[in-house]
Amino acid sequence: MTPPSTRTRPTALAVWLIVAGAIGWWAAFSLTIERLHLLADPDAILGCDISPLVQCGKNLTSWQGALLGFPNPILGLTGWMAPVVVGVAILAGARFARWFWWLFAAGVTLAFVFVLWLIGQSIFVLGTLCPWCMVTWVVTIPTFYVVTLHVLSTGIVPAPRGIRHGADRLMGWVPLLAVVSYAVIAIIAQLRLDVLGSVF
Repeated sequence: MTPPSTRTRPTALAVWLIVAGAIGWWAAFSLTIERLHLLADPDAILGCDISPLVQCGKNLTSWQGALLGFPNPILGLTGWMAPVVVGVAILAGARFARWFWWLFAAGVTLAFVFVLWLIGQSIFVLGTLCPWCMVTWVVTIPTFYVVTLHVLSTGIVPAPRGIRHGADRLMGWVPLLAVVSYAVIAIIAQLRLDVLGSVF
């Protein structure tokens, strides 16, 4: 088994983690503020409630919006700090142990699965597209891709050489993979909710 690569600093990964973490944290913070508005005034008109289709009020007040018994944005407020800290630490020259990368990748994977579930609930159950939620989707999906490809290509997660090389080559295609993922979600939303019809 080839040991993880420690000779090169994954600068691009670090920068993305910082950017994604900052954007994701801001989305979670904005949703938290909107939830506080609803707690203060259940009849409040939220800034993210653009139309019956594009809104966050319905999502925030649903049981899906508080899956663990508290508002989901609180998970984002805490969880999105991890990529920022990891990214800054990498730029500062930190070298993480294999177990740390495993835990970090597991956390990112859980976030990805949670977002996929929320996408399904939003489109197929709630019938809404929450603006700040979609911002979270936009950064979570490529973050999962880059972290997964990083731990595979560097040998942090044991894999055959062919898979490691393939993961290394795919790293440059993450933007395209993300765009394709967004397109799939958009097509599903259009087929289910007729987004274009509601706009025009």
